[in-house]
Amino acid sequence: MGEGLANVSVGLLFCYDSAWLTRAVHVRDPMPSPFDLHSHSIVSDGTLTPTQLVEHAAAQGVRVLALTDHDDIGGLAEAAEVAARHNIAFINGVEVSVTWHKRTIHVVGLKVSPAHEPLVKGLEAIRAGRHARAEGMAAGLDEIGITGSLEGAYSYAKRGIISRSHFARFLVETGHAKDISAVFKKYLVKGKPGYFEHRWAELDGAIGWITGSGGVAVLAHPGRYDLGRTNMATLLAEFRELGGAGIEVVTGSHTPEQYGHFARLAHQFGFLASLGSDYHGPGHGYMDMGRLPDLPPGCVPVWQDWPEAEAIH
Repeated sequence: MGEGLANVSVGLLFCYDSAWLTRAVHVRDPMPSPFDLHSHSIVSDGTLTPTQLVEHAAAQGVRVLALTDHDDIGGLAEAAEVAARHNIAFINGVEVSVTWHKRTIHVVGLKVSPAHEPLVKGLEAIRAGRHARAEGMAAGLDEIGITGSLEGAYSYAKRGIISRSHFARFLVETGHAKDISAVFKKYLVKGKPGYFEHRWAELDGAIGWITGSGGVAVLAHPGRYDLGRTNMATLLAEFRELGGAGIEVVTGSHTPEQYGHFARLAHQFGFLASLGSDYHGPGHGYMDMGRLPDLPPGCVPVWQDWPEAEAIH
């Protein structure tokens, strides 16, 4: 673990108001939320085109949608055009890959400007690094007799970046594992043959690209990082200090218990709360669009001042 991670007091995590805690641990409303501020298309590692993704969101009752492809904003214009036809308020978004203390984390940018040059150039650099990582992953798989993985992975990357998900789909299709989850455990995580060490963007750079474009920086799915209390506190404090404004509280990979946990942390650290399915397409990911509950009571929504959200209330 990186230097200094253990220097934040664990007690920092327990200074919230007990009455607020009691209210926040329960999901307020069983009705699905009309917001989905985290989704992926074929431009990154999703399986639907931006048009198909928006059409699916409309069918699922989503009324405010962000497309947040990994390290790529190439699908935003198409998605926005289709969203307008379906009377969906569309939010320009992106999910930026970041290396923080030798760990990979993701930062979602909401309401970004696709014309902001530092953002455009930064994402281009990350995508170039993705190709180098893919070559390293393929070399590792070659060593254990799995050949053709680079070409196979690129066959799934129809319109944009290359990712571990594309390798996973190739490995499932060729019979090396029963499903995507099994592929990651057997081949693609640290210590396995298809893992390749890679450094993504710096946290301050990613947040700067997002906020410099007029956007809001949100820490994506914090429950997936397995940091422990002290290191999570360190990350959240640094994220806030660098200009991060929100965290995902309700997201496809979080459990209902984690909704309450990260609602408390959002309250404690003064973060806005975001909500998104992290949808990647039918049969991929954690949850379908239009199925997430609303934010827990006490959360301040990231969309609180957005004109796009006015029609929802």
